[in-house]
Amino acid sequence: MERDFYKIRRMPPYVFSEVNDMKARARAEGADIIDFGMGNPDLPTPEHIVEKLKETIDNPKTHRYSNSRGIPGLRKAIAGYYGRRFGVGVDPEKQAIVTLGSKEGLANLSQAITSPGDVILVPNPSYPIHQFGFIIAGAAARSIPVEPGPEFMAALDRAVQHSVPKPTAVVLNYPNNPTAALATLDFYEEVVDFCRYHGIWILSDLAYAEIYFDDNPPPSILQLPKAWDISVEFTSMSKTYSMPGWRIGFAVGNERLIAALARVKSYLDYGAFTPIQVAAAAALNGPQDCVDEFRAIYKERRDILIEGLAGAGWDIPSPPATMFAWAPIPPAFKDMGSIEFSKLLLSEAEVAVAPGLGFGEHGDDHVRIGLVENVQRTRQAVRNIKNFLKSRGVNAEPGQARTKEAS
Repeated sequence: MERDFYKIRRMPPYVFSEVNDMKARARAEGADIIDFGMGNPDLPTPEHIVEKLKETIDNPKTHRYSNSRGIPGLRKAIAGYYGRRFGVGVDPEKQAIVTLGSKEGLANLSQAITSPGDVILVPNPSYPIHQFGFIIAGAAARSIPVEPGPEFMAALDRAVQHSVPKPTAVVLNYPNNPTAALATLDFYEEVVDFCRYHGIWILSDLAYAEIYFDDNPPPSILQLPKAWDISVEFTSMSKTYSMPGWRIGFAVGNERLIAALARVKSYLDYGAFTPIQVAAAAALNGPQDCVDEFRAIYKERRDILIEGLAGAGWDIPSPPATMFAWAPIPPAFKDMGSIEFSKLLLSEAEVAVAPGLGFGEHGDDHVRIGLVENVQRTRQAVRNIKNFLKSRGVNAEPGQARTKEAS
């Protein structure tokens, strides 16, 4: 039988695969590719977290099945984090659950709350699981803007008026991947009031809450007491503590949504390996100097990248948060789209970036640049790109280069 399976038919070929294959071939031929493509933190997990893992793993009892909801100590640590960071009280028994990274949590909650044919509102561009978690579950995704503000609210109103059936849920992600857009509590309040009135669930992805570069930490939607009626929020340990391969995250929020996620998870997994959960609790409960250090490192990389590329003739907005720069394709190359431009950068500058099309069709005039190479490699990438742009006749206008302070 040649026919594709139903759910596979609803998933287009992975947009990043063509660039990834090209990157692998170039490296096999000896090219020194500087990889800004995947949001894969390169910084080592802090030592005190690793030591807690080593200490715990020596106990054979921790090698048995764990708890799909998460061990009690980690759920209490999650509640403690929300209390310290956001001033929010969380019941660790009913309002918090541990996930195998935020991606798994979002995908499993999509399965739990979605009926075939449901309409889900998803920003475009956005992290792929925000859309495809629901599409895999049988829903239809309707695009809304990413930037908070009047256009976003107008899009919500149009979606309620013109969607059949009425939207089931809306996905929020601030600080945003890939655009680095930020939201305020005032904006969250508008969305919460609208969604409460229309009976729409809110799924908030807060994975980049601790990677910000000014004096105003991003808020949580759960700082609004009325948000608890309809909202759940996902957070990942991957970026905050540089633990991407550990696959550990959590969700906090409305008891009904948490219970639905717990029900699905109880059939699919036995929870993360217990020593990893113990180490995650140590991360949340322990010293936070490492988070400050990571933030400073990403900021330095950001400033070098943005200033350097401005001096090369590529003007990119300086991201206020996240570990990504959302870079508009230079005018001279805009017509080729993000995949072809990414391939050109890879072949001629030996720099890999993520095509914006991978985050939705509205991202095709951008590429995403990850701040995941050290300062020396970042400077080398800037030199490579500058030489490439110069060879194509692109030069910085007088006064275009930015200072670090300006960025």
